[in-house]
Amino acid sequence: MTELLFIEPDKILGDIFLRYFSSKNFNVRVTSSAQEAILLADEITPDIVIIELQLKQHNGIDFLYEFRSYSDWLGIPIVIHSMVPANEFPNSKKFWNELNVYKYIYKPKLKLSSLLNEINEIQMNKTT
Repeated sequence: MTELLFIEPDKILGDIFLRYFSSKNFNVRVTSSAQEAILLADEITPDIVIIELQLKQHNGIDFLYEFRSYSDWLGIPIVIHSMVPANEFPNSKKFWNELNVYKYIYKPKLKLSSLLNEINEIQMNKTT
């Protein structure tokens, strides 16, 4: 069963992700903290990480650099779903490629079904 790790500071949205994706037969972990996400990733080795960049203590960019510093996690796909538009980052395409970010989704345009489709696409790409 696919392990999803959501890093989401909004508790209500985190609960929605937990219920929705659990009902779609995923193992789901949700945390609001980058530091806890590192500990969870060490415990469960997620298949996919979905992160909001605006976190309380660490920002999501710091998390991405730390996460990618572990060789065991270099191949884990990361989906960013954030309130920050991707074009806020200079040279964003190159920047995200360097961090091996699979997809950047602007959160106000996010639908659960669209996120499910992205996750399913990642799974299909990993098996081919």
